Amino acid sequence: MKRIILLFALCSFSLGMAQSNLNDLFAAGLNDAERYTTDWLAPVTEAGVYSISNGWYNSADAKPLGGFEISIIGNITGFKNKGDKKAFTLNTADYENLQFVDGSTSKEVATALGDIEGVRVFVEAEIAPGITSREEFELPSGLSSEDINFVPSGYIQASVGLIKGTEVKARFLPKINTDDVKIGLFGFGVQHDFTKHLPADKLLPVAISAVIGYTNLSGEYDFSDTDIIDGENQRIDTKFSSWNFAAVVSTRLPVINFYGGLGYITGKSDTDVLGTYTVTSGPFQTTYEDPFAISNQVSGVSANIGTKLKLGFFRINADYNIAEFSTFTFGVNFGFR
Repeated sequence: MKRIILLFALCSFSLGMAQSNLNDLFAAGLNDAERYTTDWLAPVTEAGVYSISNGWYNSADAKPLGGFEISIIGNITGFKNKGDKKAFTLNTADYENLQFVDGSTSKEVATALGDIEGVRVFVEAEIAPGITSREEFELPSGLSSEDINFVPSGYIQASVGLIKGTEVKARFLPKINTDDVKIGLFGFGVQHDFTKHLPADKLLPVAISAVIGYTNLSGEYDFSDTDIIDGENQRIDTKFSSWNFAAVVSTRLPVINFYGGLGYITGKSDTDVLGTYTVTSGPFQTTYEDPFAISNQVSGVSANIGTKLKLGFFRINADYNIAEFSTFTFGVNFGFR
């Protein structure tokens, strides 16, 4: 189970590590390890930013003063048909030491979302006159190789109505702390209903509002040692942050309502590879301390459409968000207006 932890931990979410240990790449030297890890992680961090950015609203009709709602929200961000995000081209000319065992100079390899398995590489160098050292290992695959084609996220969210059509929101994921993974999430947002300023707003069939939401996720995963890499306190520490700016419209019916929004998502991920990594086999035997950090910027337009069913204080909603990584969101809500 421990080997399927890293990827979802990077995104908060569930647990998922690929077939091979990522820290084997240190056998190829620090620069090659950083280059490969950057390309391998980029798609899953992008999917993670899009996933945590959703679920900020289920109506454009802001709650009145004192109205509140408590929600349990889950997001499923799919990538099954996104072949361009599941693989990248590894050209050995871009690397100092990494070579393919089969003699290729360039080929498609899996990202953290991918399913390409069995790609073996090696590093080789002369360590003394007439003495050559060589080390072989397998590149990591990704989530698709485990028949996982989505990145999930989930949290609890609360909304409270203020005066003049304004509603404030907060979301959090209670701190999860196991032997291998630490995860936490928080966020805040505000929604303003412009139709509340119209004289006959209660007679209008629709509401129109603007929503701004900020989400922050932090996660940490502890690596296990491998036959090639020794060390202490090996871990990946990652932080995601995202902003969602959206214009929302919805119907104002008693029981079933429909809503939709057009938005812009921007965010970033910062991943620190921390700890001591001692290469114990191959030509580049050395020790790295807190070796490198990786940042990834994400931005794009999104649009969604959804529906909400209201039965007294109990409500459920579901919507589909179309973006670079599309997301299905489902919410169970309790509250009073």
